Amino acid sequence: MKASIHPYLLNFKNPAGTSRGVLRTKESFFLRIEDSGSKYGIGIGEVGVLRGLSVDDVPELEEQLDWTAANIHLGLEELYACNRSFPSIQFALEQAFSHLKNGYHHFETPFSRGEQGQSINGLIWMGSKDFMLDQIQSRLEEGFSTLKMKVGAISWADEWALLQGIRERFSASELILRVDANGAFDRSNILPVMHALATLEVHSIEQPLPSSDRKGLAELCAKSPIAVALDESLIGVFTKAEKDLLLATVRPQYIILKPSFIGGWRGADEWIDCAAAHHIGWWATSALESTVGMNAIAQWTATKGIEMPQGLGTGSLYTNNIPGPLAVKEGALWMEENVQTHWSLPAPLNTFK
Repeated sequence: MKASIHPYLLNFKNPAGTSRGVLRTKESFFLRIEDSGSKYGIGIGEVGVLRGLSVDDVPELEEQLDWTAANIHLGLEELYACNRSFPSIQFALEQAFSHLKNGYHHFETPFSRGEQGQSINGLIWMGSKDFMLDQIQSRLEEGFSTLKMKVGAISWADEWALLQGIRERFSASELILRVDANGAFDRSNILPVMHALATLEVHSIEQPLPSSDRKGLAELCAKSPIAVALDESLIGVFTKAEKDLLLATVRPQYIILKPSFIGGWRGADEWIDCAAAHHIGWWATSALESTVGMNAIAQWTATKGIEMPQGLGTGSLYTNNIPGPLAVKEGALWMEENVQTHWSLPAPLNTFK
């Protein structure tokens, strides 16, 4: 068995605006394992680090990637433990070892067989009012019944007008609205926003305050007229005791699971167990992975059998995404039938073939 690391730069079709800035590229690394004794011979996993946000966006990341590849003989369990501070590498290891045995189909479900789709939300990126309005129109035409709008970058008055315009066209029973603040607000201005959102029957707001303001988040969750979902707050929380403490202290209505940020499938499963103990709901979303990582997330969520719309897409944001088996149809994510068992990766990743 041997392994190698391959960097790859994903290029956005359009600049992706968030409250932390505008994204034009997304760096990923791919872990490639070769094992002639396995069913498929090759295993691919995506190291979905997001610069400026992932806890493992540190100078030691690439050194740790090289060490992991050089020690691939240690196997999944030992390498997973050795990468506790590098959750994106943990997830890549899970993917790659699973791919050796299962090809594309990490889990056996109606979704993986192309028999059933998963409901997902349509994402509205931050930008000018006209740009956001164009996205809203496109997502509605594409058949989405849940929209998630990024807020906190342009004026709140303009964001409010966009949301109000949507709700005037579609009732809460016809269209679910979510908003994602990425910690853009603070204690001094968030409550009026929350009450305004409640008048539009907005389902939830993700990370309304920065993750550093745990006390403020706890107070907000206790008095908010709409559900609060924690996202960035989960980053860097490694042990079960730390997870229990966070949830017991803040008591959000939901948590958002990004496997690349929290230790892959088993890290997400531990968060689900902790959330259940506190009667907290959850849904999963991506950390802007390519189709490789997105496929792994989508197949895992399909094993959970929950009907709540997930925050998954196909990576159609990118001009040079990895060709894969996922497609969106009428607001749902589907696995194409009769897909290949290996990723067909373009140059400069042709060494994967």
